[in-house]
Amino acid sequence: MFVNSEQDDFETFAKGLSFYKLVWVFTLGSLIGTWYEEILTFFTDGVYENRSAVFVGPFNPLYGLAIVLAVLLLRRIESAPKAILAGALFFGAFEYAANMAQEFFTGSVSWNYAHKPLNINERTTLPYALYWGVLAYGIAVYLYPPFSKLIESVPRKTGIMITRVLIVFMSVNMLVTYSALIRQGLRAEGVEPFTPVGEVYDDVFTDVYIEKKFPNMELLEGEGDE
Repeated sequence: MFVNSEQDDFETFAKGLSFYKLVWVFTLGSLIGTWYEEILTFFTDGVYENRSAVFVGPFNPLYGLAIVLAVLLLRRIESAPKAILAGALFFGAFEYAANMAQEFFTGSVSWNYAHKPLNINERTTLPYALYWGVLAYGIAVYLYPPFSKLIESVPRKTGIMITRVLIVFMSVNMLVTYSALIRQGLRAEGVEPFTPVGEVYDDVFTDVYIEKKFPNMELLEGEGDE
């Protein structure tokens, strides 16, 4: 009995490194990254602290993007030491750039390594960069393959529908969250809203609201509203 490979490819949801599969990797990576930080904080500090990076849901898109990049960049490097070194260099630079971008666009930071050894301008550290390299390699080589097969086992129509919902939900969630954080930075500098949307943001996404949502985030300029 012959197998119609073209029909199989058509019926398989998110085959290979398709866009739809990367949407799932990004979303679940954002979720797992948040849980990782919350569990780590609980065991190291003895308290639960929300580590989400969006207003709705336990998602940190920075982790989602990092895991997508790990899969794209590291899974084809056969030598483990080379892959770990490449991951350490890339994700050390990634963490540094993310910290810089947050400070530039929002006037705030969510992590500071001033008291950590071998830190680079307080934005990342060499030990953490090596840790990220090992973690990224493990995810790309050992966790991604079975996870990829699990995604492909989702019925095609169901998978497409869920993916489209995830794209809309995560896009709107990130857009509203990060535009509100940018508005908060401008508000701290005394800049008045340019549009009615900015006025709504000032009324709804107050500094108190944002502080409750992101307790580990620190404004670098201004005091915000009470």
